[in-house]
Amino acid sequence: MNLNPHIWPPFTQVGFSSPPSQVLAGEGALLKLTSGDELIDAISSWWVTLHGHSEPSIAKAISSQASQLEQVIFADFIHPQAELLAKRLSHLSGLERLFFSDNGSTAVEVALKIACQWWHNCSEPRNQIIAFEGAYHGDTFGAMAVGERNLFNAPFEEMLFPVKRVPWPANWWGNENIHLQEQKSLQKLERLLETPTAALILEPLVQGAGGMSMVRKEFLVAVQKLVKQTKTLLITDEVLTGFGRCGELFAFQRAGIKPDLIALSKGLTGGFLPMGVTMATEKIFNAFIGKDPKLTLWHGHSFTANPLGCAAANASLDLLEANPNSYKNFEKRHLPHIKQLAKNPKVHKIRLTGTIAAFDLVVNGQQGYFNKAGHALKELVIKKGVFIRPLGNVVYLLPPLCISDTQLEKCYSAIHESLNEI
Repeated sequence: MNLNPHIWPPFTQVGFSSPPSQVLAGEGALLKLTSGDELIDAISSWWVTLHGHSEPSIAKAISSQASQLEQVIFADFIHPQAELLAKRLSHLSGLERLFFSDNGSTAVEVALKIACQWWHNCSEPRNQIIAFEGAYHGDTFGAMAVGERNLFNAPFEEMLFPVKRVPWPANWWGNENIHLQEQKSLQKLERLLETPTAALILEPLVQGAGGMSMVRKEFLVAVQKLVKQTKTLLITDEVLTGFGRCGELFAFQRAGIKPDLIALSKGLTGGFLPMGVTMATEKIFNAFIGKDPKLTLWHGHSFTANPLGCAAANASLDLLEANPNSYKNFEKRHLPHIKQLAKNPKVHKIRLTGTIAAFDLVVNGQQGYFNKAGHALKELVIKKGVFIRPLGNVVYLLPPLCISDTQLEKCYSAIHESLNEI
């Protein structure tokens, strides 16, 4: 890789990866390269660019806030943008309390810490955490612990706390075994819940980095029923699925479940600035209040509730509230294209939820993240003006809400043509 001598890129093996392209600007669904080429950003730059690059109203909100207050210590002060954002997210999610952090992984860390300390504060310590096979919740230590144990976190295996795991009954078009898969998963969960459990964490409807692996909402309702029977706390990791990505503002709403804690990030600020949020019920919050310092949630970040990030988040919510059809109707926009793509013999396990369309490439040998078929497809698709980043042999589209019908059609055409070239 021909790389800047001072940069260490994420999720990249520099020893054999292609050199990165240099981007000059972004506008809407487009990335403009210094070479003069333009690429449709079909994955929203790792799922964060919700409304499009350089969205004018969000940029203006950040600029306006920067001229008033750029940062303040949130342990001693409060500011209007944070108050407004907390009020809005509480109203929209139904969870009363908001704790600010700085990215998706730390939002998950905070949720896990709150869940475990809540039981401790209630004088009923519970240590068991349950997660799902194939999950990805981030790359800090707590988030790694509840994620799938694999090559990515193998060097830290001995340092990660134990987690019980339940099979994730992935579904796709034409899956005839889904009810049996769900039954086996629920039976395993029921057995695990016989041990007092602090929390169960899941990505509602869609496991993102785990391969855009989707489950039915009926399964999540059944999971919640078992969890609530044992008073276990339910954490939904909506870092990817939040803010319209699954067809409703939050995926848990489409699934028909009610979490006790929610982790949010990515689309929170429209992709403009890093920020994380953990939502909690008032019942949970109250257990941390009292005259004993031991009850305190001793957690914080230097940039907690950064005013610029809050301004961006409020501007992003303005856009979502002004045009809810931009995410509610996106699934219908995908549908005719993905139906056509399904006819290709190199495509199987088609799935679609909200703005997220995915399929598996039919490959020989090892499937999963290290299969090279997806990388080969990526290189061909880029030459046709579309940027994708498959997860091994899993190909997906997760474009910004602003993408035009013409641009979306070009994404599918580029994939279809490239499949025929492999």
